[in-house]
Amino acid sequence: MTSEDKHLDILTEGRRVLLTEARGLTELAAGLGPDFARAVELLRFLDGRVAVTGMGKSGHVARKVAATLSSTGTLAYFIHPAEAGHGDLGMISPRDAVLAFSNSGATEELVNILVFCARHQIPVIGVTKNRASFLATQSRVALELPDLPEACPLGSAPTTSTTMMMALGDALALCLLEAKGFTADRFHQYHPGGSLGRKLLLARDIMHTGESMPLVDPGRSMPEVLYTMTARSLGCAGVIDLEGRLIGMITDGDLRRHMEPDFLKLAAGDIMTAGPVTIDPDTLAAQALGLMQSKAITAVFVVENNRPAGLVHIHDCLRAGLE
Repeated sequence: MTSEDKHLDILTEGRRVLLTEARGLTELAAGLGPDFARAVELLRFLDGRVAVTGMGKSGHVARKVAATLSSTGTLAYFIHPAEAGHGDLGMISPRDAVLAFSNSGATEELVNILVFCARHQIPVIGVTKNRASFLATQSRVALELPDLPEACPLGSAPTTSTTMMMALGDALALCLLEAKGFTADRFHQYHPGGSLGRKLLLARDIMHTGESMPLVDPGRSMPEVLYTMTARSLGCAGVIDLEGRLIGMITDGDLRRHMEPDFLKLAAGDIMTAGPVTIDPDTLAAQALGLMQSKAITAVFVVENNRPAGLVHIHDCLRAGLE
C-alpha cells in the first residue's frame, strides 16, 4: 500500500467516524418528544440548582453540561458519583434536581445518588439508551438515547453515545435560555473575559462618565473650551444647554476649520457641530466602534433622555480588544 493509499484510508475512516456520530445526532433530534419538554419545564421552574453527574466519559460530558447550564442562566454544578457516597451527597439540596448521564443506565456509582434522591423526593432527569435500566426507572423524566453503535471500530470507546449526550445537554441549556429570557447583557455578566465577553461589552461598560466628560455651555470662550478639551484628553467637548441637554459637539476638526485671526474671541456655540451622532448606554461597544469608523470620528457621546451619560472614545474600544 502506497503512502497515498494510506492517506486515503485515513480520510475514509475519519469521514466514517463523523458520519456515524452525525447519524446519532440526526436520530436523537428525530426522536425528541414530550419527555424533553417535561425536562425543560422541570428545570425552568426549579427553586434550586441542577446537580449534573456521570461516571467516566459520561462524567466528562456532565462537567461540560454543568458549565454550559451555569453560563446560560441555569445554576448548575457537577457532582462526582464515586465521591457522592463519601460526603458529597450533602451538596445536593432538597430544592435541587439531578441530571444524570449513563449510556447503560446501570452505572453502579450512580446508585447512592439515585437512592438519596428517592429518599428526599429530589427529581431526577436520567439520560440513557436503556429505558428499562435502574437510572431510567428511578428518574422522574427519562431521556432515551437512540441505541446506535459507537463510532469506535472496536465498539467499546464511548463516542457516538457521548456526542449525543453532549448535544442533548446543549439542547436543554439553550431551550432553558430561551424560556427564561436570558439576555446578551446577562451573558456578558457571566463572561466578562474572553472573546465572547468582549463582543458583548456595552457602551456603559467602557464609557467615560462624570467629571471625566468634557462638557461646556454654548457661551464658553474658546480659551476655556481649549482648556477643557486639553484637561480631559479626549479630543472633543460636548456642548450642553442650561437644562443639561446635549446640543452640540466640538472636535479637533471643528477647531481647525474655524482657525482665524479672531478665533479666541469665538464661543463654543459658534463652532460646535449641532446634533452630533450619539448612542445609548446599552449599545454594543462593537457597534459603537463600527459607527465611529463609518463616520470617520474618534468619539461619540452616550445619552439618556437627551443628556450626556458618558463618552466612548475609539481608543476605549481598542483597549477593550474590539476590532
